[in-house]
Amino acid sequence: MKPARYVAASIVALAVGVGAYLAYESTGTGGMAPNVAYTLLDGTKSTTEQLRGKVVLVNFWATSCTTCVHEMPQVMATHEKYKARGYDTLAVAMSYDPPAYVVNFAETRKLPFGVAIDNTGAIAKSFGQVQLTPTSVLINKRGEIVKRYVGEPDFVALHELVEKLLAET
Repeated sequence: MKPARYVAASIVALAVGVGAYLAYESTGTGGMAPNVAYTLLDGTKSTTEQLRGKVVLVNFWATSCTTCVHEMPQVMATHEKYKARGYDTLAVAMSYDPPAYVVNFAETRKLPFGVAIDNTGAIAKSFGQVQLTPTSVLINKRGEIVKRYVGEPDFVALHELVEKLLAET
């Protein structure tokens, strides 16, 4: 093989590997959601265990992530659509996101759900070493991870799944 072919073969192999990883990540379920403690921007302390009984979307994001910023209006609309029926959203800002940026973003956009800053990276680590943003994890009422989304979810499909999970007893 000529050197250019090695490069092309390497790129194809890398693309296949990344594609397989993202396909697994976006559909893989992972048992019980971890019980992690966090503090919201308003100072309220809570744990993911306290969200049991609700369908919850945990959204890992950053103000520097253009896809995160783009999807946030749909995350907000989903929250507003289902919150009265037992749905909640927890937005977790990544450890590298400057806290002042997170506070400004949450205030100027009037985010209608809890926002936590993962200062130490412990929340992202607990949810499976989350590094790519946006990553969202959908949890059912029993605290089980139902779906993991890497990248912006298909919100029509997400809404269908949320409807199904809200109907469960």
